[in-house]
Amino acid sequence: MASEVPVTNRRLRLAIVTETYPPEVNGVAHTIAKVVEGLSRAGHEITLVRPSQGEADVKSPSPGLREVFVTGVPIPKYGQLKMGLPAMNRLTRLWRAQRPDVVHIVTEGPLGLSALAAARRLVLPVASEFRTNFHTYSAHYGVGWLERPIMAYLRWFHNRTGCTMVPTRALAEELTAKGLTNLRVVARGVDTRQFDPTKRCNTLRQSWGATPDSLVVLYVGRLAEEKNLPVLLAAFERIRQLRPDSKLVLVGNGPARADLERRCPHAVFAGIRKGEELARHYASGDLFLFPSLTETFGNVTPEAMASGLAVVAFNHAAASELVQAGANGVLAKPGDASQFCDLAARLATQPSEITRLRQQARATTLRLGWPGIIQEIEQVYAQLEQPTAQPARLRPEQTASTAAVVTRTTHPAKAPVGAVAAIGREVELHW
Repeated sequence: MASEVPVTNRRLRLAIVTETYPPEVNGVAHTIAKVVEGLSRAGHEITLVRPSQGEADVKSPSPGLREVFVTGVPIPKYGQLKMGLPAMNRLTRLWRAQRPDVVHIVTEGPLGLSALAAARRLVLPVASEFRTNFHTYSAHYGVGWLERPIMAYLRWFHNRTGCTMVPTRALAEELTAKGLTNLRVVARGVDTRQFDPTKRCNTLRQSWGATPDSLVVLYVGRLAEEKNLPVLLAAFERIRQLRPDSKLVLVGNGPARADLERRCPHAVFAGIRKGEELARHYASGDLFLFPSLTETFGNVTPEAMASGLAVVAFNHAAASELVQAGANGVLAKPGDASQFCDLAARLATQPSEITRLRQQARATTLRLGWPGIIQEIEQVYAQLEQPTAQPARLRPEQTASTAAVVTRTTHPAKAPVGAVAAIGREVELHW
């Protein structure tokens, strides 16, 4: 782990490269937008490089923020999302003309790898982030054999940066065991003004068919295989047996929605919600069930807690950091679906305990403000201001094919199996 260094008072010229950003709706896009906003407020000059998400996607007019759009292609099964294509030569020209103090790479796809190659060619200091457990997703799409080559690529990628930021101590320990180095734990914040119990809306609850006394069970997130949603349905079925007036509300969208609607026709599928509308959906629930085991953090957990919901989750990712079992939420052993369902069903029959946990969950999040997180990121930049990277050894042709595996295998695409295996072997040799 990196040692603490004072936050620099110097205003930096930053290049931030990401393949996901609003108007996309996902945890990484939301978080990096908050980071960009906070760094901009701190006076840093930011060039944000990302794929354009279509005609509705416009560049920000914020002073001190310059957006550079690159070509993107739709992600299979997520047509509304795009991944960036390789752009090493363009980035090299851009950064030669206006040299950044630090390059901050958020995602490891083709665009992220292009940024890494360009930065190393120009001997620029690089910080990266490990935000998505791509390697664990493969098992949920029938290509579990890809976990090892994907992890090899991620290790190879991040170990060529000066520092990799991770959101939890547990993830840092896991990645250290897998051979990643130069890790720094930088937590994530939550906007407790946006996510607030006072935004509870009885009219919204009524639209779900809930009475003031009904138990509303909420899930927020992508509706996809890797989110472990069969456990959510099993837990709610146990709850409904004990409290027949309970309602299940799922906020989000994804490729598993049609199957979930078929399996749980009595549930409310609210679709994607943003901003104040999302905040009202959170605050109008009572019990938040989050069974995912593939998160690096899971922004929905602190958002639910800030909104005053009692959380039932596995002892993993954000829940392992923020939830103290029995004090401000309920935790099950990772992977123990039976215990998860038991705990959810037991809590559903204890209204006074739900009320207590809701109050304590809200209190926990009041210390998770974004200003402190921004200062931690500034500390990482300060440490990297004296570049130590060696000249680039990445070949330009690598930037297209190698990183594409990461995105393509997580949303199962028809990727050429032989090519994927070959890339994995090549990356292992680099390691």
